[in-house]
Amino acid sequence: MLSDELRSHLCGRLLPFWKGLRDKEHGGFYGWMDSELRVDRKAVKGCILNSRILWFFSNAYLSLGGASQPGKENGADGLREYADWAYRFLRDKCVDAQRGGVYWSLDYRGEPEDTTKHTYNQAFAVYALSSYFRAYHDWEALELAERLIGVIEVRCFDEQGYREALDVAFRPVANDKLSENGVMADRTMNTLLHVLEAYTEYLLACREAQRQVGARRDWQQAVTGKLYWILDLVAERVYNPERRRQEVFFNLSMESLIDLHSYGHDIEAAWLIDRCLEVLGDEGLTRRMSPILRSLEAEVYEKAYAHHSLANECERGVVDEKRVWWVQAEGVVGFYNASQKTGERRYLEAAEDIWGFIRVHLVDVRPEGEWFWYTDADGNPALEKPIVEPWKCPYHNGRMCMEIMRRSAQS
Repeated sequence: MLSDELRSHLCGRLLPFWKGLRDKEHGGFYGWMDSELRVDRKAVKGCILNSRILWFFSNAYLSLGGASQPGKENGADGLREYADWAYRFLRDKCVDAQRGGVYWSLDYRGEPEDTTKHTYNQAFAVYALSSYFRAYHDWEALELAERLIGVIEVRCFDEQGYREALDVAFRPVANDKLSENGVMADRTMNTLLHVLEAYTEYLLACREAQRQVGARRDWQQAVTGKLYWILDLVAERVYNPERRRQEVFFNLSMESLIDLHSYGHDIEAAWLIDRCLEVLGDEGLTRRMSPILRSLEAEVYEKAYAHHSLANECERGVVDEKRVWWVQAEGVVGFYNASQKTGERRYLEAAEDIWGFIRVHLVDVRPEGEWFWYTDADGNPALEKPIVEPWKCPYHNGRMCMEIMRRSAQS
C-alpha cells in the first residue's frame, strides 16, 4: 500500500538522515553535503533550509500521531528535540531582531551572511512557525509568525502584489534569487503560491489556538481576506486559460515575461490551492477555482508525464527532460489529490507509478544517503549535484510522505 511504503520511507530514511545533520556546536543544521556524502561543516546555512527543516520535524510529529497519542510507540518519539533545535535557531539567528524579518542566509556560525529580506523567505518562516505551534502549542512561535505576517503585509506588499526582494532595510533590490531562465522578474508565481501556502497553515494554527483559548487571533481575519485576494489574482492574472497553465515570471504590472510551463509548480499549485479552499470552506469560491485546478492537473498529466515520471519544464516549446527530485514528489501528491477530486483512476495510477520511479532511481540507497537531485529521463542520477544545499531539503519529499499518509488515513 502506498501510504505504508511512504511511512516506512519517512521513518526509515528521511527522518534519520536529517536528524544526522544537526550542528551541535553552532546551532541549526549543516547547509551542505556533496554527492560523496561529505558534510561541509563551514558551509552557508540558508534560512529557507532551516525553516523547512522546522516544518519537517513539526509536521512529522503531527503526521505520526504525536499530538494525539503522546508517549506511545508511533514514530513521533524524540521529534520535538529536533523541532525545538530548528525553532531556536530560526528565532535567535535567522530573524533580524532590530529591523524585523528573516535574513536570506547565515554563515556556519549563525552570523548574517546575506541580509536580503525576501518575501519567499518570510513566507516559509510563517509556514514553519505555524506548524510548530500546531504540533507543540508554543505561543511565542505563533506570535513570531504573526510579526512576520506583518512584515509581509506592511513591508512587502503594494497595490498589485508582493515586492519580492528587499535589502536589510526593506528597500527593493533585484530579484535574482527567484528569477531564472534568463529573465529578472519583479514578481513570481512561486512566491505568491508559497505565501498562500503559509497563510493557509497559519489559519490552521489559528483554529488550534482558538480551541485552546476561545478567541480569534488578531491577524486571522486579515489573512483570510488576503487568501481571497491571492486566489483572485491566480484566476485573473497568473492562470493562462488558453494554455491551461500558470505563468511563472512577471513584471511589476503582472505581465508575463517568458513562455514557460513549470510542470512541478503547476501540479503543486493544484493541490495546495485545493487545501486552501478546504480550509476557507467557501463553496462558491471552490466552484470558481476547481476548473482551473483540474485543468492544471490534466495539462501536466498530458504534457509532462512520461517514462514513469514528470519532465521538469517546457521553455519556449523545448522540454527539459530532467527528472528533478521535488517535481517527482509534487507529482505524487498532486496526482493523488487529483484522483480524490475527480475519481479518475489514471491519476492514482500515475501517483503510484511516479513513486515507483522515485524509489528505484531517485532514492540514494547508500546507508547515509537521501535523494539525488535529479536523473535523466532514463533514471540515471546526476552525481555531480549535492545531496544537501540551501534549496535541497526535506520539504517536498517529506511532505509527499505525510500527505499520502494523511489522505489514506482519512479515506
